[in-house]
Amino acid sequence: MPPVGRKFEMKNILVSVLMLSLAVGGYWLGGGFEMSSMGDGAPQSEKQPLYWVAPMDPNYRRDQPGKSPMGMDLVPVYDMPEGEVKISPSVEQNLGVRTGQAVLEPLPQRIATVGYIQLDEEQLSHVHTRVEGWVEQLSVSSVGDRVNESDVLFGLYSPALVNAQEDYLAARRSKNAQLVSASRHRLFSLGLGSDHIAALEIKGRAAQVVPFKSPRSGILTGLKVREGMYVTPSLELMAIGRLDSVWVIAEVFERQAGWLAPGQAVTMTVASYPGEVWSGEVAYIYPELDQQTRTTQLRIRFDNDDWRLRPNMYAQLEILAGDGRERLSVPRQAVIRGSAHDRVVTRVAEGTYRSVPVKTGMESADRVEILEGLSQGDEVVVSGQFLIDSESNIDAEMARMAGDGDSDQIQPPPQHQHQH
Repeated sequence: MPPVGRKFEMKNILVSVLMLSLAVGGYWLGGGFEMSSMGDGAPQSEKQPLYWVAPMDPNYRRDQPGKSPMGMDLVPVYDMPEGEVKISPSVEQNLGVRTGQAVLEPLPQRIATVGYIQLDEEQLSHVHTRVEGWVEQLSVSSVGDRVNESDVLFGLYSPALVNAQEDYLAARRSKNAQLVSASRHRLFSLGLGSDHIAALEIKGRAAQVVPFKSPRSGILTGLKVREGMYVTPSLELMAIGRLDSVWVIAEVFERQAGWLAPGQAVTMTVASYPGEVWSGEVAYIYPELDQQTRTTQLRIRFDNDDWRLRPNMYAQLEILAGDGRERLSVPRQAVIRGSAHDRVVTRVAEGTYRSVPVKTGMESADRVEILEGLSQGDEVVVSGQFLIDSESNIDAEMARMAGDGDSDQIQPPPQHQHQH
């Protein structure tokens, strides 16, 4: 068979299949779909069919309604723009067609995630000595003990501290103001407080064991010392944290990271207190993405005046994200996902619809940002759009194939030529 003949035969077969799909769909819905013609005529308010064709044979045309040789109703062809579909009110009702609008407004995003409660490290104090010595009279016993500011934590025997006290007392006895000042500053630099120096002046003799007090109220989050241990300034003896506020370290997916910003509101629930909700805000977004999980970490701060929130509690979080910018968006259900591109079905006039390719952007729970393809106020179909989209694609494909030929009419394939 010559190549030209095969081309026309394949085109004719494809058109027949498309017409059959159209006919079956239209017949099932009550014949309410109207096909567009192969031309580029402008839409009119009152359209008259150009002709009628057989659903199974596009070459069978009549200038009035009737039956095809197979007994099926002929399908009217209208002069409409390519890809548009006109639907009768009864079919719109059968399909349950509903529409929404493309609107320009801020697009909030609620991100649900989880995290673990941690101590607020900005309120964490580390306890060290500034001299070498031996720990005596340890007043705390384990991690979790509560302490108040100025409570004695332990006593330290240090020859360096004893010598510094003796030097201060000798300077006072010499009545040399410069020497007294230097000796006093040395005691401060070694970690002695003004209350201890005042007691030293009253007693007039050096203390062998110097008490060290808590710098703040809180709970012990670390304890690395026991009575009798020899300690140096490089050793952290204990850590004290406050629970007036806590951090929650959470993670969000890479695709959601662009929505985040410091200061965004966050709500939290924990299993220990069902029905209670805590309010906080995003304090910090970590700069690096986890290479394995493809997630971004963020730090959220919550007030905890009653100290009921405890480290390592598991938390359910909802972040009210978004940058406040106005974005063109449509209802999520209006977007038809495709492998090559996404589409929406727009309502261009009463009963007339068109499938439009769009470029989508960010998504919220119920809306999708539209970057290209629509304008503010466009009416989009949110229910019944899939069948309308299929019908529109069939019409567009028929118009494309018709444009490949030399005329607007589909010609029968040439007779086969046999070579002998």
